[in-house]
Amino acid sequence: MERRLKKRREFLRVAQQGVYCPASTLIVQLIPVDPVSGDNTIGVGYTATRRVGSAVRRNRAKRRLREAIRSILPTLELPPCDIVVIAKVATVDSAFDHLLRDLRYAIGKCLKEVSSK
Repeated sequence: MERRLKKRREFLRVAQQGVYCPASTLIVQLIPVDPVSGDNTIGVGYTATRRVGSAVRRNRAKRRLREAIRSILPTLELPPCDIVVIAKVATVDSAFDHLLRDLRYAIGKCLKEVSSK
């Protein structure tokens, strides 16, 4: 089950306390959710800074990221966590399969870093 991260404080919590894993077309930040809280969902937030381009390019980047997460999330065995996916300039123009590959790589790398802590 997936829920959206919408509030600034949720994004800041993931950025400050989570792990940071860049790839060539995107950046993933991940933080595990405390199991005591009773929240067994995966929270996902999307962001694209002005560096990506105009509002049209930023919105396209976020749409591509949402679709990538939607297609990849059911195939992954993720524990309850919050994920922030940050678009890069290359997010808009890269092939979709390249975007999926980078997303799998970055999430896997984040999970390895979290489990090693």
